[in-house]
Amino acid sequence: MDMPDVVKAYFDADRRNDPDALAAVFSASAVVNDEGSRHEGVGAIRSWWVAAKEKYRHVAEPIETKGAGDNVSVRATVTGQFPNSPVTLDFSFTVKDDRIVGLEIG
Repeated sequence: MDMPDVVKAYFDADRRNDPDALAAVFSASAVVNDEGSRHEGVGAIRSWWVAAKEKYRHVAEPIETKGAGDNVSVRATVTGQFPNSPVTLDFSFTVKDDRIVGLEIG
C-alpha cells in the first residue's frame, strides 16, 4: 500500500505496541483529534495513545490509502476490546518534513 514512510511507521508502531516509536513520528507541536478530544504535543499524544491501548487493546490494519503529499487519508480496520469490534475508521494525516503534524481519527 502506497503511503508516506512516516504514516507506515505510525501503523507499525501501533501494531508492535511501541509508544516510543509511535511518539517519534510526530512533530513537537503535532495535534491529534480522536473521540471528541484534542491532544497537542508529543507528550500528550503519547499519553493518549497509551491510555487508549490500555482501555481498548486495539490494533489498526490499513486497508486503503487516498491522497498524496502532505495530506493522506488511510482507512483502517480497527480490532480491539470495544463494542462492535472490528470497525473501519478513517485516519486523516497531515505530514510536514517527514513528521506527522496532524491526525484526525473518525
